[in-house]
Amino acid sequence: MSVDQLSVSLSKEQAYALVDAVAERDELALTASAHENEETGEWVFEATCDSPPDVEAFNALAREVLGGEVSFTVEAIDPEINWVAKSLEGLAPVIAGGFYVYGSHSTEDVPEGLTPMRIEAAQAFGTGHHETTTGCLEAIEMVLRKRTPSRMIDVGTGTGVLAIALAKRVDAKILATDIDPIAVTTTIENARDNGVGAQIDTIEATGLDHAEIQARAPYDLVVANILAGPLTELAPEMGEITQSSGKAILSGILNTQADGVIAAYQAAGFTLVEHLKRKDWTTLILQKR
Repeated sequence: MSVDQLSVSLSKEQAYALVDAVAERDELALTASAHENEETGEWVFEATCDSPPDVEAFNALAREVLGGEVSFTVEAIDPEINWVAKSLEGLAPVIAGGFYVYGSHSTEDVPEGLTPMRIEAAQAFGTGHHETTTGCLEAIEMVLRKRTPSRMIDVGTGTGVLAIALAKRVDAKILATDIDPIAVTTTIENARDNGVGAQIDTIEATGLDHAEIQARAPYDLVVANILAGPLTELAPEMGEITQSSGKAILSGILNTQADGVIAAYQAAGFTLVEHLKRKDWTTLILQKR
């Protein structure tokens, strides 16, 4: 399969806005991300697409979201190189919420007192290095200090890192869901490699309207590290599947988007418990009234 990378320099706010917009258009890109060029200080939007990318569709989306024209650059990606794995080779292990997240390339010993999780490079989101993931791991530790949930769901599981974290700390089943079949497969592999495969059940699902999700409800802990837009849309259904006094941990939210997400969940019957901020990103802990 030929793959191209489409990119453009923007402001930070524009780059994130375009990432959110592309995430709602599954047919446009395989992945979309925003990052700062440390040498220039510019922010860059990048999308990985099947070759050739639909540049005109990206142009139309940019006009709609950003209100003007941008000039995308398209470069071919060498299909022989696993760019996800390559990008992780130099990344150090992550410590968050009492968890130690590392890849097989790490040669360091696991520090005493931390819960280890080996998460390999894969074609799915969630290696533990992003502020949304570290925020969720810290939130999980905060929630587990006060109660031990028995019915848990990880919505948009990615690599399964949050479901695995829960399984490492709680002797109970966790349902892990994702819209992407690659993410489901990756979660199964990572759960097995971390010795918690028997605790994590995986399904491919769009949203929460799935027979298995509904059959297991209500949940006393819901975890969802996705994006602000989908989280807001899912708020009423989240309220329906979360039991009274149950907790929800939500992330994938820019600090500037937090108030809108909080309002949507308050309308769905939740009360804000904690608002964690890590750089530009927010993680919320909410409780169902």
